[in-house]
Amino acid sequence: MNKHYIYSTDAPQAIGPYSQAVRVGQHVYLSGQIPLDSATLELVTGDMAMQARRVFDNLQAVAGASGGNLSDAVKLTIYLTDLSQFAIVNQVMEEYFTAPYPARATLGVAALPKGAAIEVEAILILSD
Repeated sequence: MNKHYIYSTDAPQAIGPYSQAVRVGQHVYLSGQIPLDSATLELVTGDMAMQARRVFDNLQAVAGASGGNLSDAVKLTIYLTDLSQFAIVNQVMEEYFTAPYPARATLGVAALPKGAAIEVEAILILSD
């Protein structure tokens, strides 16, 4: 099966030895996104809602480069350094997704790359 490596200039470049996403058949595996500005590669500062929006905007850009969008997501994994922010992330998620929602896990972690407070990865299944 052929693997296609996905890259979007509208999302931050990878900050390590990995691809923004890999498409295998109809499956697209999006690497975790933190709230980085794609132009400056600086962390977005502000409240959790602002940071979460940047993360989902970055994921949407990569999903678009794969030929899909976030409505094609079947699984999300959210990593938070402060689980008290869980409800805020849920509110922001409702701006990007509609029911039926993708499956999801949310994990509390000690630290994330570049000192980020949130990271989200996704799996898409494309219909084409």
